Amino acid sequence: MNDVPTAIVTGGTRGIGAGIAGALAVAGYYVVATGLTPDEVDAFPESERISPRQLDVTDERSVASLVDGLPQLQALVNCAGTILRDGAEYRIDGFQKVLEVNLVGTMRMCLAARPLLARSRGSVVNLASMLSFFGGPGVPAYAASKGGIVQLTKSLAGAWATDGIRVNAVAPGWIDTELTRPLVEDPERSRGILSRTPMQRWGLPEDLGGAVVFLCSEAAGFITGATLPVDGGYLAL
Repeated sequence: MNDVPTAIVTGGTRGIGAGIAGALAVAGYYVVATGLTPDEVDAFPESERISPRQLDVTDERSVASLVDGLPQLQALVNCAGTILRDGAEYRIDGFQKVLEVNLVGTMRMCLAARPLLARSRGSVVNLASMLSFFGGPGVPAYAASKGGIVQLTKSLAGAWATDGIRVNAVAPGWIDTELTRPLVEDPERSRGILSRTPMQRWGLPEDLGGAVVFLCSEAAGFITGATLPVDGGYLAL
């Protein structure tokens, strides 16, 4: 499929990542959608345009095996991430675990993919968060990692512009996924979230997909180092 542009979406077998993988496939990409466990990969339906693969972004050999096996790469979307609750992020081991996946894992993927992206003058899109902009008292590691994603995005955009690689990020608002389903189904919590969201609805993974397709396209050819909120106006208030 050398005539078809290729994209990697880490964390692409579920949630927001799956929505992005589907949107890229519709836009004409051959998508490698990765999941952490064999169960995640097996549960994701393979198609002509989307191939699920197992990947651990904290493992150098796992990353190299995935990227080195591709003949070309036009887009890298870093969606793999983790969040710990019940105070685990206030322990150093928990704090380090979240940063290793969310921030270091993103950098590891970017470095591995750089040669192929330089060859194609391709794009990177990183997954930021509302917590890139304000704190998360219950999840300090997650908030720190997502703040770091915004700064990493800017830094790589400046460093790699001479290679023709554009590096941007998207910052999801409240998106209806398996992770947030308990909040979606809790009338009181959901009402509080929607009251702060001007568009008065939960976002869908597909909403992120459209933004990522745009940032990877020639229509965004003069955009790099940007973080695009996809939040229904949540940050506007």
